[in-house]
Amino acid sequence: MKIEARLQEMGLVLPESMKAPAGVKLPFANVRVRGNRAYIAGHGPLMPDGSLARPLGKVGAEVSEQEAYQSARLVTLAILASLKRELGDLDRVTAWLRIFGMVNTAPGFNRQPAVINGFSDLILELYGPEVGQHARSAVGMAALPFDIPVEIEAEVEISS
Repeated sequence: MKIEARLQEMGLVLPESMKAPAGVKLPFANVRVRGNRAYIAGHGPLMPDGSLARPLGKVGAEVSEQEAYQSARLVTLAILASLKRELGDLDRVTAWLRIFGMVNTAPGFNRQPAVINGFSDLILELYGPEVGQHARSAVGMAALPFDIPVEIEAEVEISS
């Protein structure tokens, strides 16, 4: 349980499952395991109780770049929480293969990679370069669900 011990040392808490807003149906799995791969659906930033983290809005307008970086770190914790629920042990992740980072972008904002670094930096800190190194995209979107500033999906290799 090295990863969970690191999280605890860093004072980080894995959130509960996302509490969907009233009237919202989410008919998909947060994590889908096939063979030695886990495919992780897009996650947003969550508070420890599973509610959407604030601030909400477009990066470069209502949300600063630094706030969005912190939101990306919260997305990391949400993804790790989903992996823990599905796999039982975060140490089963043997490689972070790819992530797709989406930023709710105001017109003219073009620093999406700096925002998604919030995710990459934390994964590399937790897992180290051998397991944590990943391919990634960081793109701007006109809007994201529930007005979240960041959404990230991922694919990891896992041990049985």
